[in-house]
Amino acid sequence: MKKKIGLIVNPIAGMGGSVGLKGTDGEMYKKALKLGAEPVTPSRTRDLFSNIKGKESIAMLVAPGRMGEVYIQGTNIAFTVIGSAGRETSVEDTKRIGKQMVSEGIELLIVVGGDGTARDIYDVVGLKVPVVAVPSGVKVFSSVFASSARAAAGLVDAFLKSAEITEEEVLDIDEQAFREGRLDSKLYGYLFVPDYRTFLQAGKESSGSGKSTAESKKEIARYIVNTIDQKTLYLLGPGTTVKAVADEIGVSKTLLGVDSVADGRLIGEDLNERDILDQLGQYERRKMIITPLGGNGFIFGRGNKQFSPEVIRKVGRENLIVVGTKDKLNKLEALRVDTGDFELDELLSGYIEVITGYKEGIKMEVRC
Repeated sequence: MKKKIGLIVNPIAGMGGSVGLKGTDGEMYKKALKLGAEPVTPSRTRDLFSNIKGKESIAMLVAPGRMGEVYIQGTNIAFTVIGSAGRETSVEDTKRIGKQMVSEGIELLIVVGGDGTARDIYDVVGLKVPVVAVPSGVKVFSSVFASSARAAAGLVDAFLKSAEITEEEVLDIDEQAFREGRLDSKLYGYLFVPDYRTFLQAGKESSGSGKSTAESKKEIARYIVNTIDQKTLYLLGPGTTVKAVADEIGVSKTLLGVDSVADGRLIGEDLNERDILDQLGQYERRKMIITPLGGNGFIFGRGNKQFSPEVIRKVGRENLIVVGTKDKLNKLEALRVDTGDFELDELLSGYIEVITGYKEGIKMEVRC
């Protein structure tokens, strides 16, 4: 007997990332389009389907058009289109179709999007059926998400093999606060997910604010500043640890954005992908300072999508400076990458030095 599985794709999720908008809630996706943003969910959805091993055990109910139908075609998975949607899809479409799929008896719902999409699904699905959430948004901090599209495929296969089900958090992220450099999150609810920890990302943790943590960040910053090459362009990623580096240099830093420094001066603030590529073309020497964000261990693919695959390749793995406090790193099994380019993710994988203090560091594994 085939398992009846639903598919809902948010076609605009993640489009604000590369252009520095930090989200596409409401009408922001139109601004993203004007800035030249490209859709993210098509490649993520196709990556998901190309890696599901148990396709013959699935009967899909899919949302129409770009909300699911166009991605299932050619996968050799039997499917039926459910519901209707206009040319421009909406939250209401997601909720209506999700509710209809539940009434049609789906046993699992695959949803492609970010935290906002997860909230929409929670509103209509709740704990009625388990969910596999494919990370495709700008804000992907909820622990319901798989660590990548390929990991989501693993969760689907685990479900097909009768994996246990567990509850994971859906977070409510204030997008306006996020744009203003503040990560304001609160628990919104829970969704059931296949209980296969290897494929799930960890939940969001706030950065430590204790004395030892603050001192560690200052030590990291002092070491970085003492080793800076004035003729090199430094791209400063999001996070409080990287902000400590900017503070030590004596320049301002957007906490949740990407900034750049050269010759001890601030060159650019809150840069998008295009800005970064322009600056990379002006400097022969380039480095990138990054830190794992929150408690999920991602150094690329969560909260810093301005660092696109093209940007990362131009900088090069050998020019990555990874920083982090010991108290945060001790809670991580490994560092993670999910750039959307699996070949690049594999190149980034392996062990890398992480600076944890003044002339102190540890080797950590990077996994995709």
